[in-house]
Order: sequence, then C-alpha cells, then structure tokens
Amino acid sequence: MKRYAAELIGTFWLVLGGCGSAVLAAAFPEVGIGLLGVSLAFGLTVLTMAYTIGHISGCHLNPAVSIGLWAGGRFPTNQLAPYIAAQVLGAVLAAAVLYVIASGAVGFDVTKGFASNGYGEHSPGGYSLVSALVIEVVMTMFFLIIIMGATDERAPKGFAPIAIGLALTLIHLISIPVTNTSVNPARSTGVALFVGNWAIAQLWLFWVAPIVGGILGAVTYRFIASESPAVENYQTANDHS
Repeated sequence: MKRYAAELIGTFWLVLGGCGSAVLAAAFPEVGIGLLGVSLAFGLTVLTMAYTIGHISGCHLNPAVSIGLWAGGRFPTNQLAPYIAAQVLGAVLAAAVLYVIASGAVGFDVTKGFASNGYGEHSPGGYSLVSALVIEVVMTMFFLIIIMGATDERAPKGFAPIAIGLALTLIHLISIPVTNTSVNPARSTGVALFVGNWAIAQLWLFWVAPIVGGILGAVTYRFIASESPAVENYQTANDHS
C-alpha cells in the first residue's frame, strides 16, 4: 500500500506541477513562462519525485512507464493494475485541486483546454491525428529507453533522476506544439475529465499511443542492452588486466 500511495502522491505532483504551470503560468500577463517553462516544470516534477519516492515505488507516475517496465521484465504483473489505478487517481485529484485554484480567476473557462491533450483543431499547432499518434508513440518509446538505460545496474549510480527529468523536459520541448504532450495516460485523463466533451472523445489516443510506445521502448532497450559475446569477452579481458 505504501508503494501505491507513493505513486498517487508522485503523480499528483506531476500533474499539479506540470499542468499547473501550463494553466496558471504559461501565458501569465506580460511575463509568462511559455513553452520552455512548462517543459521544464514537467521535467522538474519527475526529477524531484524520483529522488523522493524512487526508493519506495520506483517513481513510475505513468501507466505507460509501468506497462513498459513490465514488458521489459522490470516490473511484476500482479502490481500493474494497482499502480495504474493509483496513478490515475493521483492525476484526477491534482486536476481537481488545479481546477479549484484556476476557477478563482475572473474569466476562467475550462473548455479552452485546461492543459488537455488533443489533435486536429485541439492540437496547439493544428496537427493531424496521424501526427499526434506518431509523436506520442515515438516520444514515449524514447522515454522508456532512457528510463531503462538510466536505471540499468551498469549505469552510473545516482544520476537516473537527472537523466529522466531532462528527458521529459526535452520531450515536452519537441511535442507541446503537436499534442500539448501526453506520453502519460494518467496525466491526460486527469485534466480531460474536467474539460469533458472533445477532451474525453480524443482521450483514447493518449492511452493507446503512450502504451504502444512504452512497450516498443522496453523491447528495444532489452535488445540493445543484451551484451554480445564480443563485448563480454572485452570486459572480461579488462577485468583481468
């Protein structure tokens, strides 16, 4: 239960920090943080939580990450559903808190987006469904490759949260104009429930694409991380030299 609680708290922080920066601060009169600030905010939420709860739950904060790690042989099947439930609940609770805060401003209109993900007319840059599908799959795929590589037992110790946080920042810098960046079904679900209408209708893509990308990333990393005999022999020779 402590692991599930940690995932709930961590995902709450991700949605409140990331989506909160987009809703409250991105276009703040005269001095907004813009796309760069929102991208950095999402990365910082993961970086800070990875150091805080990584040793408790692994700090997935994302159903696509949990499913990807499962596909990569890093996560047990019996914990998959509870992790995803905790992540979605944390995202919904964070969206509820953000809604209460944001609705305190004169002229607030949740139907304008509320940091929801979308394609077509609801894409920030007007990108098509195909563009949205491709970028969400590819970005999540590389996110899982980076996560699995940074947390590999052969990787430098203690630096994984930095690599993962910067990776999420980069992902947002690339893909905010296309979909407002999901790569996380829980993050998409939390805010979409408050927007309703089109956000709910398009939510399917932001579950399917990240999960497919997560599985592809995990499988890809398992392939490239398996050492060949030549590499093993070279390392053995170095160990004995």
